[in-house]
Parts: sequence; structure tokens; C-alpha cells
Amino acid sequence: MFDVITIGSATIDSFVESDSANVVSVSTREHSTDFMSYPYGAKVEVQSYKTAVGGGGLNAAANFAHLGVKTAAIFKIGEDFQGKNILAKVEEAGVDTSLVIKSSTENSGSSVILLSFEGNRTVLAYRGANGTLKENEIDFEAIKNAKWLYIAPLNGQSGAVLDKLAHFAEEHNTNVAINPGSSSLKRGLKYFERILATAEVVVMNKEEASLVTKIEVRPDTKSECFSSETIHPDIKTMLDKLKSMDAKVVIITDGKNGVYAFDGKHYYKCPEFPAKVVSTLGAGDALSSTFTAALEYTNWNIEKSLMLASVNAASVVSNFGAQEGFLTFEEMEERLKSTPAYRVEIL
Repeated sequence: MFDVITIGSATIDSFVESDSANVVSVSTREHSTDFMSYPYGAKVEVQSYKTAVGGGGLNAAANFAHLGVKTAAIFKIGEDFQGKNILAKVEEAGVDTSLVIKSSTENSGSSVILLSFEGNRTVLAYRGANGTLKENEIDFEAIKNAKWLYIAPLNGQSGAVLDKLAHFAEEHNTNVAINPGSSSLKRGLKYFERILATAEVVVMNKEEASLVTKIEVRPDTKSECFSSETIHPDIKTMLDKLKSMDAKVVIITDGKNGVYAFDGKHYYKCPEFPAKVVSTLGAGDALSSTFTAALEYTNWNIEKSLMLASVNAASVVSNFGAQEGFLTFEEMEERLKSTPAYRVEIL
């Protein structure tokens, strides 16, 4: 029996950093968008190149294992060099791989992460086997006997198993934590409502929350009457709408603005923990999986769990690689002790 089983993607990530990368902003009347650009037709020098294993399901699994949680991972890889590399790294992280699915016809997933001088990134993603997971390939008996099922983003054809996974876990009293991907959320609130109702924990970023709730967050300026509010009213409305679907705790991440949560009684605003940002890749995976594990560690203390999750996410963004910088709970506690002014606002 496992404390947690994660399901999601597993990839080989290549991190590329070049001084030739430019961040270009393009504005229209309605909005502005930033693009990463390189000189067209040129050979671009690279200052840093590194490979690591990644993917939402794998990042979460490695973090759970690092936190001392007995963890197994469900993901799909090809019978190729990349797949063997992924398996070796997962086992090295202390994650059980007995539930992994291997494909003889699909290549393993991979991605190229283009890093900017600002610490942000653009990801070129090849889904490969990650996008072909089928219901009959999943070991539901193992899920039935697990304490938690952590569902990371499922893309492509794999998204079709989401409904079955969530409801099977609920029927067998396995707690569900879900960090959904945009491809699932695009199916709309009516579809996603059934899935949210099965979950103890739901985590998504502000853009994903806007996508599924159809609520746009208006610019928060000093000239507007709500500028002094602790939590933007549009984000509160998102939290209310998502919570109305019966998930126990709903979390919305908002980059440098921190994290918001709602449990039906209180709203929480957890600021970003101080860190020098090197790469934001994996921050969401670290935060959502740490929060889930911290609920058990703190006996469902949401305030403390948010703080611990933010500390671990801050450590991850201080490093290259989505699985670099993981902390133990003891190390997180020490960092909180050394930053006594860091607090969660409860409303």
C-alpha cells in the first residue's frame, strides 16, 4: 500500500540558456503579450545546457518521496534510451516504478526549456507516450489501496482517463489531489464540476482558473475601488465558484503575487517566499505536492501547509531543473523560523 500514487507526465527536459535570447513585448488595445526571440537564421551561442528528468507527475512523485512519503508513480514511456534514463532517475529518487507503463510504439516525452534572463521560460514540449495513456493500462487496484491519488496534468488522449480516475478514487475512499492541465480545463466547467466534487485538494494557476470559470481578472490599479483589498475580488469570485463544486480546499497560484486558498470558511493569502529566481519550471508541481503532503504532516492545518509549500517552491525556483532544490519538512521549518515576518493572511 502506498501513501500516495501520482499520475501524470514524465519527460527528459533539456534546459537551454543563451545571452542571445530577447524578451519582446507586443501590445494591442486589449492586452499585451511577451515573446522570447532569437536572431532569425543565425547560429545562436548557448551559455548553459543541462538535461534532467521532469514532467508534472514525475516532479510531484520525486518531491513526495523526498518528503518521506511512500510514493509510486503512474506514467507512460517508450522503450527507448530516454525511457530507460527516466526510469533510472525515478528509482534513484526513491519512487516505486512498478506501475509504470512502457510502450513499444511510442517515444518517451521530452521538452526543451528556453530560459530567459528574467528567470522565466518558454517550453517546447513533445508529448510522446505521455499523451497516449489508456484506462486499461492503469492499475486501479493499487489506487484503491492508496491513501492519496495525486493527479497531475494529463494531456492529449490521456485526458480521457481523468473522470474515471477521480471517481474511482472517491468511490474507494482514496483522497484526491488534482493539479489539472489546461487541456482538461478547456472542456469547460460543466465537465470539470464532476471531477472537482471528488477532490480534497484542487490547485491551479490564475490563468487556468480564469479559463475554467470564465472569469477575467481586471487590472488592479490604485484608481479602482478594490485596490486596497487583500485579495482581488475577481480572484475571490473564482475561489467561490470553484469551491461551490465541493472540493475541500481550492488553491489559485498567482506568480509573484503568491497563493490564494479557500476552504469554505476562510480565505487565505500566502505571499511568495523570498527567493532569487533562476527558473520557474516546476514551481507549481512543488507547491501543490508539498501542500498535499503537508496536510498530513500538519494534521490539516491549511495556513501552515501553504507556508511550507511556498518555502519549498521558492527553493525549487532558485535552481535549474524542476526537481532541484527540494527540501525536507525539517529544512522548511528552519527557513520559516529564520523568516519570522513571513505570514499568511486569513480572512
